[in-house]
Amino acid sequence: MELKIYNINGSETGRTITLDDSIFAIEPNQHALYLDVKQYLADQRQGTHKSKERSEVSGSTRKLKRQKGTGGARSGDINSPVFVGGGRVFGPKPRDYRFKLNIKVKRLARRSALSTKVAENNMMVVENFTMQEPKTKEMIKILNNLKVNDKKSLFVMENQNNCVFLSARNLKNVKVVNVSQLNTYDILNATNLVVSEGSIAEISRVLATK
Repeated sequence: MELKIYNINGSETGRTITLDDSIFAIEPNQHALYLDVKQYLADQRQGTHKSKERSEVSGSTRKLKRQKGTGGARSGDINSPVFVGGGRVFGPKPRDYRFKLNIKVKRLARRSALSTKVAENNMMVVENFTMQEPKTKEMIKILNNLKVNDKKSLFVMENQNNCVFLSARNLKNVKVVNVSQLNTYDILNATNLVVSEGSIAEISRVLATK
């Protein structure tokens, strides 16, 4: 499969790049996509939620009334969950939501996500570019030239490029990552995938079938 290569002015360079069909043209595995996105979102959770149970609520432990003979339900102390201000039954406790996912499943998920973008014609290859200094206006100009300014866009660079990263940092719908940071959630969450020419080979190396 071949894709046209554009420059940052939005014009075709007259060159094309050949994509590895085993990475960019496979039948997407929906379950692998689900598992990888689930793991990514689980990793973002702090898991610091906590509510006080009966033994942790501040209050007297005196029995409120005698056990029998009152005509009402028996009751213990004021910390009982049935009373206002009492402890919570089976409340949330701090926990770690992370779980293990095999590396082969993660690679399959990323290949599936990339193939989905290519099949939907939402992936664009741009020739390698650098910026002399961080300029948000310049980044907005590039987005307008590439016609991706009105939707979520994910820029994938070959290496860490601080000028490009800082230029896009304040833009709501733009995210810049390098190949080592590429993940399934970001690919699927973006409407447009803008990949630098040099990063294609690195993506193919990282996600090669092993």
